[in-house]
Amino acid sequence: MIMVVGHRGAAGLEPENTLRSVRKAIELGVDQVEIDVRVTKDGHLVIMHDETVDRTTNGHGYVRDLTFDEIRGLDAGKGERVPTLDEVLNLTQGVVKLQVELKVPEALKPSLEVIERRGAEDDVLIISFIHDLLREAKRLKPNIETGALFSKVPEDICERAIDVGAGSILVYYRSLNSEVVKKAHKLGLTVAAWNPNTIEDMKYTINLGVDIIGSDRPDILINLLKSMGLR
Repeated sequence: MIMVVGHRGAAGLEPENTLRSVRKAIELGVDQVEIDVRVTKDGHLVIMHDETVDRTTNGHGYVRDLTFDEIRGLDAGKGERVPTLDEVLNLTQGVVKLQVELKVPEALKPSLEVIERRGAEDDVLIISFIHDLLREAKRLKPNIETGALFSKVPEDICERAIDVGAGSILVYYRSLNSEVVKKAHKLGLTVAAWNPNTIEDMKYTINLGVDIIGSDRPDILINLLKSMGLR
């Protein structure tokens, strides 16, 4: 069975990286949810993809320059507040696995602290484009699962992931090909593809032989997989 990840919750249906979006993804029947973690000026973890709050809220400015209270006062869409990692884990822990994407180095230790305090080690996958963070995550917490993110596919993609202790590669679907997937599988790596959002692109991605697919439209993906007898 190909596992389905709701990207930033169900970002094609609800305001991304909000509790409303995460709830929607879970209601649709996803296996995992992906969210992005940043740190405020006063050291709090918040769920936000961009460096600034401009695109996804009614506010302005860099996350790193705003306090937690300032960010919490913003509308993240449909009246939603920007959530914390704790709040997201309240929804996902014991229900679906949470992919925690570390957007900045300073998010690593506080994220691990939240995970450890909650006993949520088995409920999360730490992912990042900053691969040194994955190495550090494994050093601090050897039993934590990690995955290396890639927009493009370097020749040594598998070796890079293995070098930092990652158990999976998460690759932009248009950059992937079946040879990379086969090589990764031979080396014991799980392969996730992100983010096909149309039926045509989803079919292409499914045919690559990947293990996991993330999408802004998990509803379309789940229905497609069911129609193909893959779910």
